[in-house]
Amino acid sequence: MTNRKASLRIESLLTGAQLPALPQSAIRLLQLSQDPDNGPVEFAVPIEADPGLTGQVLKFVNSSYFGFAREISSIKLAITLVGIRTIKNFALWSAVFSLMPNPKCGPFELKSLWQDSLRRGLFARALGRLLGQADSEDLFAAALLQDMAVPLLAKELPEDYDKLFQGRQGGRIRLSDLEQEQFGWTHAEAAGLLARRWNLPEDFAGLIECHTKFLELLSVGATPGQVAVCMSALLPAVRDEAWYEREQFTDAFCRLTGSTESQIAPLLTEIDTDFVEFAPVLKLGMPSRTLAQWLTEPVETAAV
Repeated sequence: MTNRKASLRIESLLTGAQLPALPQSAIRLLQLSQDPDNGPVEFAVPIEADPGLTGQVLKFVNSSYFGFAREISSIKLAITLVGIRTIKNFALWSAVFSLMPNPKCGPFELKSLWQDSLRRGLFARALGRLLGQADSEDLFAAALLQDMAVPLLAKELPEDYDKLFQGRQGGRIRLSDLEQEQFGWTHAEAAGLLARRWNLPEDFAGLIECHTKFLELLSVGATPGQVAVCMSALLPAVRDEAWYEREQFTDAFCRLTGSTESQIAPLLTEIDTDFVEFAPVLKLGMPSRTLAQWLTEPVETAAV
């Protein structure tokens, strides 16, 4: 958990940043999700009241990712077919996606961050299922939003983050380690505070906040959801020079799932396939390397 002194520093920074507010449609969907008696009829109301969101949801549901045989033109039917949590989390990420700034800060690219986020969301959901998580949609959304504070922080502290991004050395050093050393807090803690400021569920904010604490959580007994989100953060960033945490990732995956290393490649190939089908909905391009390619590429000779 964030210590009080560090929390106050982050609170002060985020307050000065004049944070954007979530759209009313997203807020209403989050409110509705607190009552299990609400169904497709209730959830359709705020979506249909927002023409932009309506179009995004229908495009999402009609994408090749779901592969329905006929076009879905009704929001109520869309919610019935793919589930309330799926639609709620898609709407939430779409809202956050539209609010984030694109700071000019050294090697930072917002496009690359969202590519990384989508990969991590897809992976967290798949691993959550593999670990026996009954409903892994919240893991998808938490992994998607785990780095949502980074562009806000880079906008507020451009000189500091320019040095921090350079200090990562193409993936050799974790951004969170550099932040902890520089500020006494990390972007994960900032994202957790941001989630709470938006009144997102506490469990959800906690998943986002803990994504950099993999080893610490394992020592005290992590939940399947925490494991899935933390391991998603070990995936390589699209702009990294090499996957320096690959050995840690593969060792943990085999130990936690009881799998062999040969079983990792099919899962990452599945994530790559899902990315190809999902990315056009979010207007994201394809990364230069697939996760499956990252898995087999020698660290010593990986290209930029």
